[in-house]
Amino acid sequence: MAPVIGIIGGSGLYAVEGLRDAAWHDAPTPWGAPSDRLLHGTLEGTRMVFLPRHGRGHVHTPTSVPYRANVAAMKAAGVTHLVSVSATGSFREEMAPGDFVIVDQFIDRTRGREGSFFGPGLVAHVSLAHPVCPHLSTACAQAARRAGARVHEGGTYLAMEGPQFSTLAESQLYRSWGCDVIGMTNMPEARLAREAELHYASVAMVTDYDSWHPDHGAVQITEIIETLQGNVARAAAMVAALPGLVGGGCDAGCDRALDHAVMTAPEARAPGMVDRLRPIAGRVL
Repeated sequence: MAPVIGIIGGSGLYAVEGLRDAAWHDAPTPWGAPSDRLLHGTLEGTRMVFLPRHGRGHVHTPTSVPYRANVAAMKAAGVTHLVSVSATGSFREEMAPGDFVIVDQFIDRTRGREGSFFGPGLVAHVSLAHPVCPHLSTACAQAARRAGARVHEGGTYLAMEGPQFSTLAESQLYRSWGCDVIGMTNMPEARLAREAELHYASVAMVTDYDSWHPDHGAVQITEIIETLQGNVARAAAMVAALPGLVGGGCDAGCDRALDHAVMTAPEARAPGMVDRLRPIAGRVL
């Protein structure tokens, strides 16, 4: 089956240029409307679907982003490979503003966000030990290099609640934990992508050094925006380079993450939950 690439664009990335037959479509889901309409089109013969995570005009805070609706809408649109692009701060001197980090691990420090499609009446537990697709991550690294970015393969993303940036004490603590970058939006997105059995990769675009760096001081939004503009241009070029790199087999089991994950016995499953979850988990229900 030919891959369908979904792109969730973070701050500054609100459209994908160069799509053929591009059109925005509504995408209602059992979990409400996503952040915006979905932009459908083709690029180099590959179907692509784009969603601005914060909505065009940046109307959603990191907390108000409808994460379940976003991932469910991508799944319903036929997306098989989902690439998250987001702005982040860096905890590492070598991961400088303007660099891209291909994230492979997460620490979730968010609070109160709905982190699962499942719930009372239909319970499931998926493995999140390795939360990204290694094959899709490699494709993103190759595409980013073609776009001219300096790329770091592998890194731990600390997901904070926001919308404020870190205190100095928090920044120093997260560095001591071995975290590499910090952002506000990849959780619960990565969890939900795993439940939806999507190949998921996270591309972190570094905009600043958070607040730990003694030579850079506190995060300044004006500096972030300036760096972000350069990052967005490279991100757009990266997306354009993805067709042809994405596809082939994946032995990581991303597309079978729900095998053995559903715990609720068939006779005990709430009918309403079964109906609600068919777009996500119909393969195993």
